[in-house]
Order: sequence, then C-alpha cells, then structure tokens
Amino acid sequence: MPHANVSAASTADAQRPALRGEGLLAAYLGHLAATGRGNLPYERAAHRFFDTWPEPAAWGASPLAERLAAGSATRPVITFLMLHRGLRPGYDYLLSRKLSPIWREIQTSPLRAEIDQFLGEAEQLGFTARTRLATGSQVPTRLLIQTGKPMNALTLDDLDQFAAACREREQATGKSANHYLAAIRMTQRVLFHLGVLETPPRSGGPVPFEERLAEVAAPLRGELIGYLERKRATCERKTVSSMVTRLKHFGVFLTEIDPTLQSVRDLDRRRHVEPFLASLVDAVSEKDGAPISIGDRNRRVVAVATFLTDITEWGWDAAPPRKVIFRDDIPKLPQLLPRYLPIDADRRLTAALTEHPDNELAALGLRLQRACGLRIGEMLDLELDCVHEIDGNGAWLKVPLGKLATERMVPLDAETLEVIDRLTQLRSHGRPLPHPRYRRPAQFLFTYLGRRLTQQGIRRELDHATAIAGLGHITSHQLRHTYATALVNAGVSLQALMALLGHASAEMSLRYGRLFDATVRAEYERALDLAKQNTAAAAPTSSPTGPAQLPLTVITGGSDWKDTPLLKSRMAGGFCLRAPAQGACSYANICEHCPSYRSEPSSLPILAAQRVDADALARDAEQRGWIDEADRHHKLIARLDALIADTETQTG
Repeated sequence: MPHANVSAASTADAQRPALRGEGLLAAYLGHLAATGRGNLPYERAAHRFFDTWPEPAAWGASPLAERLAAGSATRPVITFLMLHRGLRPGYDYLLSRKLSPIWREIQTSPLRAEIDQFLGEAEQLGFTARTRLATGSQVPTRLLIQTGKPMNALTLDDLDQFAAACREREQATGKSANHYLAAIRMTQRVLFHLGVLETPPRSGGPVPFEERLAEVAAPLRGELIGYLERKRATCERKTVSSMVTRLKHFGVFLTEIDPTLQSVRDLDRRRHVEPFLASLVDAVSEKDGAPISIGDRNRRVVAVATFLTDITEWGWDAAPPRKVIFRDDIPKLPQLLPRYLPIDADRRLTAALTEHPDNELAALGLRLQRACGLRIGEMLDLELDCVHEIDGNGAWLKVPLGKLATERMVPLDAETLEVIDRLTQLRSHGRPLPHPRYRRPAQFLFTYLGRRLTQQGIRRELDHATAIAGLGHITSHQLRHTYATALVNAGVSLQALMALLGHASAEMSLRYGRLFDATVRAEYERALDLAKQNTAAAAPTSSPTGPAQLPLTVITGGSDWKDTPLLKSRMAGGFCLRAPAQGACSYANICEHCPSYRSEPSSLPILAAQRVDADALARDAEQRGWIDEADRHHKLIARLDALIADTETQTG
C-alpha cells in the first residue's frame, strides 16, 4: 500500500503488532527529516525493508546476491543502520558496494570522532588529502562497521580478516585487491602511530627459505635450508639473504641437470661442478636479462665454495668426501679504481638535488651522503640524536654500525648542519620504529609517511636528479667515492681517511691514494721534462751526469724520509723512495740477500745502523697496513742479523 506521508505510515504501522524494526524505522525516518533528505520513495523503501527484515541482522546473514539486490532507495536505509545502529553487513558486501555517500553520512554518525582522529594522524604523517580520504573510506570505516569495535580496540587479527576477505573477492571476481591491501598497510601504519597497534606493517620482510628455494629439488633444498638456518646464528640478515640468492642458483642448476641427485654428498666435479662453473659465463640476471657481471660470478662461486667448506669442517653427513671446488675456480676480480664523480658532474648533481628535488627528504639524504662519505645503509640507519656537539671541537655525526660492523664519528661543517636541521623539519613524526639491528624502538632521522625511507626511494631521487643534471647512470655509492677522492686531493693523511670512511685496514683506503698520487705526478713530470730535453734537436745526447733527481724536500715535504707515505728501502750506503703505485723495487737490498755477499768487521756499524732503520720501516709499514711491505723489511732484518752474527764470529 502506498504511503502518502510519514504520519499515515505511522498510523498504519500502529495497527500491526509491535516489531523490533518499528523503532529502527522511526529512527531512520527521523534521520531523513533531520538531514532534509526525506522523500516518498525513501520512506516506502524503508517500510518495505523493515517489513521484510524486522531483524536487520537476518538481512546481514542472507546470501550476498540478496544483500546486493537492494535498490537505490533502499541502500540509504542500510547505510544508516551500518553507521548508526551497528548493522554488520559482512566484508563481502562492504567490498562489493561503493560507499559513495559515506563521508556525508559519517558527519552525523557515532563514527565521526574516530574517523576524524584517523584522518588527523594520517595528515601528521604527511599523507595527502586524497590518500587520507580514500584510505579512510576503504579500510577504517569498513573495519569499524564490520567489527563493531571502537578504533582503540582494533587488532591485527581484524586487519588480517579484512585482508583475507579482499583476497577471497579477488579470487572470486578476478578484480585486483592491490588497492585495498595497500590501504590496509597504510591503516596499520596510522593505527601504530596512534598507539592502537604495537607493530607497524613490515616492508617486504624476509621470505621463508622454503619459498625462496622452491625450485630446488626437495632433498637438496633441505640441506641448503639446514645450512642457512645455521648461518642465521652468526651472520647478519642481509648476509644470509645474499647466501640464499647465490645458493639458489646452484641448487636450481643441479636440479635441472641431475634431477636424481639426492645430496650434495654425491657431488661429482666433472658431472656437476665444472658444468656449473661453465654455465656462469652465459648466465643472465633475473632482473633485467643482461649477462651477470664478473663480480656476481665471483660471489656465486665463493658462496658455493664456502657452503661446502663449512659443512665439511662441521662434519656434516652431507659433506662431499673429497674437495670439488678449488681456489682457481673462483673468477678473478679486476682491480678497479673507485668511481668518483668529476668536479663538474659533482657540482651539477648537487645543484639538481638542491634546486629541483622530487622527494626533498631523499634529496637531502643524498647531499648528506656526499658531505659525509656515508654508505647508503649507514645513512638510512641514522637516528634523530646522531649529531654530537663537543665543546671546543665542533659538531660531529655519529655514524651507526654499517657494512664492517664499526661505528665512527665524522666532523660536520655549517652547511651540512643546515642539511640535517632541514631533515629534522621534514621527517615524518610519530612513534619510534623497530630498529632492524638492535630490535629496540628508535627515532630514525629518515622517516617518510610514518615509515622509514627506503633505499629504493633514495635511488629514485638520484635517478631524478641525474636526469635533470644531464648525467648518465650514477649510484649512491659513487658519492662516497667522490667524498674520499676530494679528501685525498686535499692532502688528508691515510690514518684520517681510514677513520672518516670507517675502513678496517689501510689497504681499503689506499685505493683512493692510487687515484692521484702526488709523487707519481712529480716523477712523471720529471721524466717528461727529461724526455723533452733528450729529444730536442739542440741536445741530441743525454746529460753526462745521468737522470736528474727531484730534491729530497720536494718528495718528503721537509719531513724525515722514514715517515713519508712511500715505499722505502734502506741500503748500506743510502735509501730509496718509491710511490706506492710503483710497487717495491725488485733490486732493493739485492746485495744483502745474495748468498755470495760477505761483510767485513769494519762494516758492522753500517750494518747495525741499517738494521735500526729497517726495523723502523717495518713498524711504519705495519701501521699503514702494508703487510707485504712489512714482510719485506722483516726478511731484510733477519738477513742482517745473520750477517752481523757471522761477521762478529770472524772477529772473535
């Protein structure tokens, strides 16, 4: 029967037995009147709905097709019941229906205060208005409707159930659930910073070994997983992850060429190892299909060799009975110089990062990396209290544990301090985040949208800046090389360079010293001048006095020759200085080591003085980390001791 107006409907309803839906109907009609949206089709639809479903919870339990059959005039009733009367329609319904008028309806609902709190926190974390509103309607509103809980009572299980419903819908309809799953992760992040949840969403996270090695035959997979589980006890997570990747290639190769292989114990060099080594020459990257580098080939072989060596030393039953990989199987790495940026490229890149950033936080991070010589992982692990002011000694940056598990302090200038000050203004504020190394909460310097800035975010910003600067491909680690090269060119000492870069040995820092060796340059210019003199038409013969020598003060800078950062040799009648890039002279001390050499008693003071200097040179080489050079001096000392002893015997 058509309803002429609300009062007529109320009179008719009063003649029927009182039902639970009667109060809901009155509340809905009152809501329509209060919001100025009452009309006859809405009222009729409401009467029909409550006549059919006097208990709305029964409608919520009906098949999805029946719930979705509600027409456009009936859907406002359902929205009212969800927002004002606790109706739980099911995630399947909430995911199938577009809640277009939800923001208008929420304004007068009990959910408004909690949704406003969510949106306010999302704004504090740096999310745009569009992202905040889209996520707010997609996840938290639907969660509050379906769970019937206040926001501060939501749990990870609630989020997991919603995510499971999203995946079920994806399987049933073929429609991607990625946008919902991304909104669920953002919701978890916001709820974490609100203090509702104890853990933020994981960014990727480790994939189980079983899943990563799924392509490896089961017997071999079990042995590899057992090894990797053991390595987890002593190695960093990233190190173990790299092992998984490299051992996977070996395991997949064995599975393909010999599916019957049951254990690495049965490895045969000719049937398994040598074909694997040969296959690496033509192997391609899974990321871009390009041939793998010599470095990657080296790392894959080293990983397999280490695996077999370890399980042999541990006495595992899976260890092969004989050695199947040898030192010569490992591809030799080229000795490359550090890839620094030339001055012009360095300036253009810095200008692009400063004047045209896409992500200012990431751009500032790259400028900080260049100013302090940081590794990318060290930079992203910096905490909010990383700057230390020392009375009378300026500001210093505390660099956290990195690749070599060492901390260090790097001095800061005024310009770099300004970069850090700007970072503290831009970073996303919120609760401390779990530290991946220490498992404690930490306030990281680089936080973005409520989470840590990622290496991918840094690389995207670097690609953006290089495109603007008109430069080719550049890696963030080249900024560290550029920092070190600039210091070397400015004359920094080897010890200071080691401290600033966090190197564990002098050999690591000496790579930069080989880039621009001042002594090599001076020797080159001396030789070039002599070559020009010798080829000049006016002087066809060489100087009768032989090659000209640089003044000693030019080479040593006025300091004691024994303290110079050069390769030094002490002879009985003098000494020799050579640049590290030249290597030790093959003729140095050749006479002392000759078995035909004999010393006279009158030479004992000379030999003793030579021994004192050789001992000093050995200590100097050890301090610089020049192990081979120190060994050369120790061999001379041993020979001098023998000569002195023999000569003293003659005098006795």
